[in-house]
Amino acid sequence: MRIVCVVGARPNFMKIKPVMDALERRGAEVLLVHTGQHYDAAMNDVFFEDLGIRRPDRSLGVGSGSHAEQTARVMTGFEPLLTEVAPDAVVVVGDINSTVACALVAAKAGPLLAHVEAGLRSRDWRMPEEVNRVVTDRLSDYLLAPSEDAVENLRAEGYREDQIHLVGNVMIDSLLANLPRARQAGALERLDLEPGGYGLVTLHRPANVDDPAVLGGMLKALGEVARRCPLLLPAHPRAADKITALGVPEGVRLVPPAGYLDFLALQASARIVLTDSGGVQEETTALGVPCVTLRENTERPITVTEGTNVLAGVEPEGILRTALAVLDAPPPARRPALWDGRAGERIAEVLLNGGPAGSRPRPTDLVSPAGNG
Repeated sequence: MRIVCVVGARPNFMKIKPVMDALERRGAEVLLVHTGQHYDAAMNDVFFEDLGIRRPDRSLGVGSGSHAEQTARVMTGFEPLLTEVAPDAVVVVGDINSTVACALVAAKAGPLLAHVEAGLRSRDWRMPEEVNRVVTDRLSDYLLAPSEDAVENLRAEGYREDQIHLVGNVMIDSLLANLPRARQAGALERLDLEPGGYGLVTLHRPANVDDPAVLGGMLKALGEVARRCPLLLPAHPRAADKITALGVPEGVRLVPPAGYLDFLALQASARIVLTDSGGVQEETTALGVPCVTLRENTERPITVTEGTNVLAGVEPEGILRTALAVLDAPPPARRPALWDGRAGERIAEVLLNGGPAGSRPRPTDLVSPAGNG
């Protein structure tokens, strides 16, 4: 069976690596396609090295642009590739523009389409990622859900039972596989940090970073939190420039972005993590580390109901109040079901046992209850 796996941004690497490994162990022919939606030569190399992921078989090199431009470039690059390699299935992950672009091309070309992280919903239609998730799910033959709440979302939206598969969280596969190496990589020593002696901050979402008023308010709140717990803020150059222009608060240490292993180690030993990243919400829950999310909503509510995550919103008062409360009374460590390091194996089993495109219903086929898996 020939399967194309698509990545487009750094978080996709952690999600696709366990799937590729499990498929190849079972004898599948796997082609890795990197769209190049997000590309930074230094950081890209670090992620490939840290994860032990092989170089892509094909790179589209689409680069940045508006949502429409980027989506169009991915589609025009992916379409001839798909015609050439004629896969049995295409696997897309997450919710970026590359995800929905490759899903659209695959759906029209005919191979089975599998969406890893299906069913996640923020209920915020202003988020481009929410649109990408919903469209990709609608096009997919296999909806590979990371958690029970995602399954419930898909059922509520009317998807057939034979499409929905609760497989667990592939991000946690990568985390558990790499945590021992991460702890030994020396990130804390290089930054002169003590376990439990600092908080970790990530800020990258345009809604938080691009509006000076919003970013300024967040920095003010972080400065107040840093009076209780010094904060480390790894930031990519674009975000770092905006933060520096507004003034880095006392107690907040701005550093360059970290590679996957180093960032994993920094999360694992932090007293608290403040973030606007969906992936970090999941990783902190798996690590049992308190997390404060700097957003009004999350597409990963299970990290709140069954994890260590607390939503703080984006207003300075709410961020400060929530962060201080978490420092005073950290949520107990707990992890959702099937976040056990075996999601990749479950996905491989679904894909390799599901049969070819001509043998199963497609996304809009009507299936009698007796035929529902």
